[in-house]
Amino acid sequence: MLTFFVGSYTTSINLETVSMGNGIYSLILNTNTGEINVLSTENCRNPSYLTISDKEKILYCITEVSELDNPKVIAYDINNDFSLSLLNQQSINGGYPCHLEKLGSNIIVACYGTGNVIQFPIEGSGKLKVNNKNYYHRGSGVVINRQQSPHAHQIVMQPITNNIYVCDLGIDFIKAYSLENGSLYPIETKDIKMPDGSGPRHLVFNKNGNLAYVLNELSGAVLVLKNKNGSFKSLYSYNSLPKEYLGKPSSSAIRLHPNGLFLYTANRILEAITIFKVVADKLQLIGFHYTRGKELREFNISPDGKWLIACHQNSHDIVVFRIMENGTLEEISRTKKIRSPVCVVFSGFKQNLVL
Repeated sequence: MLTFFVGSYTTSINLETVSMGNGIYSLILNTNTGEINVLSTENCRNPSYLTISDKEKILYCITEVSELDNPKVIAYDINNDFSLSLLNQQSINGGYPCHLEKLGSNIIVACYGTGNVIQFPIEGSGKLKVNNKNYYHRGSGVVINRQQSPHAHQIVMQPITNNIYVCDLGIDFIKAYSLENGSLYPIETKDIKMPDGSGPRHLVFNKNGNLAYVLNELSGAVLVLKNKNGSFKSLYSYNSLPKEYLGKPSSSAIRLHPNGLFLYTANRILEAITIFKVVADKLQLIGFHYTRGKELREFNISPDGKWLIACHQNSHDIVVFRIMENGTLEEISRTKKIRSPVCVVFSGFKQNLVL
């Protein structure tokens, strides 16, 4: 058995967003049959991204709403039956927070709407303190209607360092920060410029942190970056879309397999997962796996590397794939028990759960 949590959209944030979810779903995957069952549901408004502290058994989420609607960052205790109990919450001084990450004794939040990055210290109990750092990005990009202003989109820490990188879709930059003595500080000398109009959305590092793979939402390109003398430089660019594809790029998620040998990206509109083989500092295209749903918003890979679970926001289904030895995917099951799913996180601990 494998337990995980799914966030969903419950209220619309724009005319294009399908929002019919109930909040945060606790689920279990039968690793013998591939069947998914819902364990519990926690009502919460637009918990579009989740992160888990396995040591403390606490789940953190953001509520993706406008600044006028007072978005929150929320901490929940994970109970023995994987239901959630509210621990506490803090207001977010920004609009449309879309990503968060637990880094040390802090939660760092990225706000898409207002283009800022916020630090929330955490108490020993896991409770959130009031934010103590708030940095606003500056600038714009070349794509009309998408890059008029900064849009901070993801927080990720470079392995074996204190360096934090924030993808900003609105200004075609990956902004650099550092956690020093428990405080978040920008490091402009380590900022990474992306190609104009590319719209960096998410990135992943390899285990050693010397290579980064950046998924660009507006171009569909995957850029391979290499750390040279403390700064990342672009090595190669790969198209995550088929050569014959003529539609609009709308890349949504990127994951590196735990074994480091395969890289996966998701593209909405195309509704497919692109599979690359990692060969030294290059990528080789393996192929495209079409997921047969609408709005492939997010996916994640289980810690053991055996399963990939994908979310279709608009067709209200979750698909379970078995990852084969050659990196390709085999669909095992799908369920429509979850409405408007947009995020998947796995719990890294086990309980004596009786169903």
